[in-house]
Amino acid sequence: MQHRNQLLVVAACGLLLSGCSKKNDEAKAEAPAPVQVTSVTQDTIRRTVDADGVLYPQDQASIMSKISAPVQKFMVNRGDHVKAGQLVATLESGDLSAALEESQGQLDGATSALHMASATVPEEVNKARSDVQADQQALDAAQRAFEGRQKLLDQGAIAGKAVDDARVAFAQAKSQLDAAKEHLRTLESVGTEEQVKTAKAQTDAARSHLQGAEAQEGYAVIHSPINGVVADRPLYAGEMASAGAPLMTVMDISRIVARVNVPQTQATAVKIGQPATITETDNGEKLEGKVTVVSPATDPNSTTVQVWITSANPGERFKPGAAVHAAIEIGIIRNALVVPASAILPGEEGGTAVLTVSSDSTAHLRPVEVGVRYGDKAQILNGVQPGEEVVTVGGLGVDDKAKVKVVGAADEKADEDEDAPPPPPEASKSK
Repeated sequence: MQHRNQLLVVAACGLLLSGCSKKNDEAKAEAPAPVQVTSVTQDTIRRTVDADGVLYPQDQASIMSKISAPVQKFMVNRGDHVKAGQLVATLESGDLSAALEESQGQLDGATSALHMASATVPEEVNKARSDVQADQQALDAAQRAFEGRQKLLDQGAIAGKAVDDARVAFAQAKSQLDAAKEHLRTLESVGTEEQVKTAKAQTDAARSHLQGAEAQEGYAVIHSPINGVVADRPLYAGEMASAGAPLMTVMDISRIVARVNVPQTQATAVKIGQPATITETDNGEKLEGKVTVVSPATDPNSTTVQVWITSANPGERFKPGAAVHAAIEIGIIRNALVVPASAILPGEEGGTAVLTVSSDSTAHLRPVEVGVRYGDKAQILNGVQPGEEVVTVGGLGVDDKAKVKVVGAADEKADEDEDAPPPPPEASKSK
């Protein structure tokens, strides 16, 4: 009998505990959902065109050798910063120095020959003029002798042979004068100009040869054409530098250029000078820049337009080749109705909605039309009014006209901690 009474007591306790647990579950199920809210505000929001692309340096130079020669010495390594005009490498140039000395000797010889020609030719002209004068005087004397003897012959004072001798002397003097005049004419008209011209041409050729030798030797000294950092240096000292092959690559990354591909339908709104934000895909770092180039042509394969965004790169943190996302600001909307982007929920029939909370802590599902999205903000074109409270956290799964409990971030964390199951008891330590 006593055992039967104990069983009844145990059964009654079980029913009592079961009823209490059921009431607790019902109360917990009917408890209002905790949510966080914020007010609908009027704010300035930016209209943007978004695009993805890759970073490039502002300037880049592949430094090449114009001659094939072994590298004598490198003055910089990969990662070093260089200035425009800085010496970065030298090549072996012993044979070029010898060729330069030879060319210098040829120029010196040609210059000396030019000076001699310029000095000698006038002397020859003066001598030829003196010869003409002397031959003219000799001709005049022969002519007088011939005429005098002809008179004496007419008077019968001398023999005819004396006249013939005077005639021959006169003819010889005239012939010698004609030859002297021709020689003078040749020197004055052709000889002086041509001899000096020939000597000058030889001098110019020797000078050009020297300049070529100087240039060849100069090619053995390599300078950087731009400011920047050495990005690549494939050779070591002693290895052969081939003409036309890069010795090193220098990049100027003090400013960076994001080349992004904008859809053709949005490219018409992009203009040079518009501000833009560049965000590195891997780490989320941002830079502010401006549009500097808008391609006039559309890529037929991707139907996109390439846009360049240039930005300062403090500390050279952004590296060429990195993938980036760009937001190009194409306009500003003032006094727009703005809510956090997290307040936007899926609506009926593929639309969008927000949950507003009235003063009696009741949630109301409102269909809304979303306009521009910018960062963590979204523009609401219609469906809410300024000052209304919208749910930003905890809205998913809350039904229309359901009761909610407005909490702060700290309150919600505390509620989550209360709902969490108690930690398991620690195992007793053996003594």
